[in-house]
Amino acid sequence: MNPYTIFAEIIAGNAESSLVYEDEVAVAFMDIRPFTRGHVLVVPRQQARSLSELDPETGGHLFVVGQKIAAALRATDPRCAGVNFFLADGEVAGQEIFHVHLHVIPRTTGDGFGLRARPTSPQREELDAKAAELAGALTQS
Repeated sequence: MNPYTIFAEIIAGNAESSLVYEDEVAVAFMDIRPFTRGHVLVVPRQQARSLSELDPETGGHLFVVGQKIAAALRATDPRCAGVNFFLADGEVAGQEIFHVHLHVIPRTTGDGFGLRARPTSPQREELDAKAAELAGALTQS
């Protein structure tokens, strides 16, 4: 694994960023390719390519910081009617930078951002079988 990412350079202060927040665990900065105006990334200082490599306390802290930023977005932009959190874990999920990061995306009416998937309608037996499989895997870890 190559540990280099642009996020590591931002965290080290070696690359430009528009810093929003930082503490000993995480940094938050403006996304240079925003989905909507005000889109912020929350990144752990700890290098982790995927959620499985990230310790749970740090993962939880990302969401605490995300909540603070969501509140700040609503306080500073009267048009902000909602906020989406998005975290892509793996290439097939849309992850492009392989350093875990939480997107905090402010939403306004008609902004054009949204999920484009079509929900399915599985039978209860299928849901029960998958629930049992997942519950078993959780007891293994």
